[in-house]
Amino acid sequence: MFAASLLARFMHCNTKKHYGTAKRVFRYIQGTIDNGIEYQKVKEAVLNGYCDSDWSGSQDDMKSTSGNAFSFGSEVFSWASVKQHNVALSTAKAEYVSASEATTQAIWLRFILEDFGELQTEATPSMVDNISAIAMTRNPVFHQKTKHINRRYYFIYEALQEGVVELRYCKFEEQVAYIFTKALPKDRFNYLRGLLEVKPVNNLEGNVEM
Repeated sequence: MFAASLLARFMHCNTKKHYGTAKRVFRYIQGTIDNGIEYQKVKEAVLNGYCDSDWSGSQDDMKSTSGNAFSFGSEVFSWASVKQHNVALSTAKAEYVSASEATTQAIWLRFILEDFGELQTEATPSMVDNISAIAMTRNPVFHQKTKHINRRYYFIYEALQEGVVELRYCKFEEQVAYIFTKALPKDRFNYLRGLLEVKPVNNLEGNVEM
């Protein structure tokens, strides 16, 4: 997902280097074309989210990349990798923006689920691996010190107060959204892909149509 998002930024100014990277992506897809995600029926389906960000990962303009993923019941069904609009001055502020963007997605998903009769009565947990970013959303003192951040990201404070979302801390090793923020070493990539329950079709239970 991150690779596709990165390549999309150069649609109108691509070079041979980008073509080479695109070929690597196609080779990866060809080699994992039989992979899938198994969704299981559960008694009570609850929306859960993960959000993360790199810091100034873009070498062109020093902007960061936000990543988020949401599961409903069993496995992940919604994910995104998006370049942030503004330059973040710290990792905490990059994570703050990422959490705000994930909150907009959570609100939209809650609205869609309600239309399908799956009303979410509790706040949607969103897992963040940066304690400072969580503090910035909860503490009014921190909130006042972030005035240089675009105002459109401030609504996360209201969403928390209204009980729509709840930011929770998770360990870096368990942050599955990290895979959507930057290129990773093979071992780390495979580990996070495993946490997303992406695996070969022949390892999935039940009937699978190809």
